[in-house]
Amino acid sequence: EVQVVESGGGLVQAGGSLRLSCAASGFTFDDYAIGWFRQAPGKERAGVSCITSSDGNTYYADSVKGRFTISSDNAKNTVYLQMNSLKPEDTAVYYCAAAPWCDSSWYPGAYDYWGQGTQVTVSS
Repeated sequence: EVQVVESGGGLVQAGGSLRLSCAASGFTFDDYAIGWFRQAPGKERAGVSCITSSDGNTYYADSVKGRFTISSDNAKNTVYLQMNSLKPEDTAVYYCAAAPWCDSSWYPGAYDYWGQGTQVTVSS
């Protein structure tokens, strides 16, 4: 059974940090890329970051470059998203998803497996 499970969300003040985790199972982790998306109320789901498990290449949306860092622990089949200098506009439900590669257009349909999401709220 394929499972993708996010954790680590919560409430933080602006300027603070959070680390999200994405634990995957039920598929060959090294054959997939793991991406993070977020969806704020009333907005479309948007790509945040992605990492290819095989070679560690990383990709970031312009809105988070320099503040967020994605990393992978292949031994644990887990991807992390370290979020620093958080802003109120980062408030959203954060999802991780698995795809054969990181889609540079951040098209959600390119991702096969999705988690249920974890809420991140940044207060001003």
